Amino acid sequence: MTRNIALLLLTLAALIYGVTFTLAKDVMPVYIKPFGFIVLRVAGATLLFWITGLFVKHEKIDKRDFVRIFFAALFGVALNMLSFFKGLSLTTPINAASIMVTTPILVFILAIIILKEKLSIRKGAGVVIGLIGAMVLIFYKQQVVSGGENIRFGNFLVLVNAVSYALYFIIVKKLLEKYHPFTFIKWLYLTALILVIPFGIKELLAVDFASIPSSGIFKITFVIVCTTYLTYMFNILGLTKLKPTTVSVFIYFQPIIASTYALIVGSDTLNGFKIGATAVIFLGVYLVTQPPLKQRLKK
Repeated sequence: MTRNIALLLLTLAALIYGVTFTLAKDVMPVYIKPFGFIVLRVAGATLLFWITGLFVKHEKIDKRDFVRIFFAALFGVALNMLSFFKGLSLTTPINAASIMVTTPILVFILAIIILKEKLSIRKGAGVVIGLIGAMVLIFYKQQVVSGGENIRFGNFLVLVNAVSYALYFIIVKKLLEKYHPFTFIKWLYLTALILVIPFGIKELLAVDFASIPSSGIFKITFVIVCTTYLTYMFNILGLTKLKPTTVSVFIYFQPIIASTYALIVGSDTLNGFKIGATAVIFLGVYLVTQPPLKQRLKK
């Protein structure tokens, strides 16, 4: 697979993620509660990944790597999804997508701590600016809109999701250098399924699937097949050719796509406050992700 194909796959993943903010919220908690949805989502994806694994050359996982797989499943699937879906059920699609933009900043912070990446003045300023934008968006009192039951707490949970996903990016890189993506991901999801079942099995068993309209079934299926199965495959394949910081930059597209779709279908509203806070976050991310001036002049 070439670098350009990896970039194309990540673009498709961003498009899918963008519309998911509204599609997932349309069925939560009306037809299914957040944690129950996560169990269904992870179980469906686990089945799909293990079926896909049948067509990939079998690899034996080193026993020592199951510890890393456990933490990858914890931060990349379990905590990530549980906090995101619960947060999305409490806040609005545009707020959630805007906060997710902080992921590249969080990846960089974790890279400094864990991978000992160097911190420049420009990148340090970007981290501070981006996080200020996120904090303002989270804690500033906003008018409660339809679908926003507890915006502040929902925004906070989405930030927890972003931190968790950023940590996953750091953890998963070494595993992808050692194993085929499909070998890794099927074990990732099987581990994650064990982790999320205690949190959502009760909510899942309470769902009356017969009462869910066909549109709701379509949205649930879309989240399982496209948002979970396809996007995780696309991201994993992207990570085999690109750096974690490069992959995380595709989060840029999510608020644009999510906002456009949410406004078209009328599931959210846009105001100067949201635009301003998101612009501040974008500025911070830009400063963090831009290569040094000397490197840019060489191109």
